[in-house]
Amino acid sequence: MTGAPGPGDADLLVIAKQPVPGRVKTRLTPAYTPAEAAALAEASLRDTLAAVAAAPARRRVLALAGDPGPWLPDGFTVIAQRGGGLDERLAHAFADAYAGRPLVLIGMDTPQVTPALLDRARRALGRRDAVFGPARDGGFWLLGLRRPAAALLRGVPMSRPDTGAVQLARLRAAGLRIATLPELTDVDTPADAAAVAAAAPGGLFAAAVRALGHRTVPA
Repeated sequence: MTGAPGPGDADLLVIAKQPVPGRVKTRLTPAYTPAEAAALAEASLRDTLAAVAAAPARRRVLALAGDPGPWLPDGFTVIAQRGGGLDERLAHAFADAYAGRPLVLIGMDTPQVTPALLDRARRALGRRDAVFGPARDGGFWLLGLRRPAAALLRGVPMSRPDTGAVQLARLRAAGLRIATLPELTDVDTPADAAAVAAAAPGGLFAAAVRALGHRTVPA
């Protein structure tokens, strides 16, 4: 029998898609080809998983749509995504990964994330009920919950400029004490890719952007 979680004792959860051309990072096309967009998605995923692998955690889980590939490092438990919309898939990912400890969830769209930021989120759940990382596009790049509950996520409209505001309001309406992390840029568009590569030039994602060259959407 395990004891109650201690301060800062949390698991890390990544929700991601297998980087298959035509199925990931479709907003990067036509500036990038579907194959190039998938290559950028894989680089972003590799950087994200490397940051998670380097951050302190009791357990690391990947909620995956698709099949694992050579980009998956050791030390991750892989679970299949379930549900229809992203709100349902997030709710199921939290439920399926929950092992009685706080959970910190991120996606695969912020390759500039660092182990220090993830550790900050983990430690915040030792003092707060939730931790929230806002994204520049109005969404969120990180959500941590001390005790996951589907009602905190289901019905939140996803991929909209007000997604983050609605999600944050849902947490507040539940009476949760919330810690906030710095805003990050999700990689959705070619401009996002250039900005993130410039902000984190040492990563695999930045190297992939440099190799492919700066792109803009054709007029």
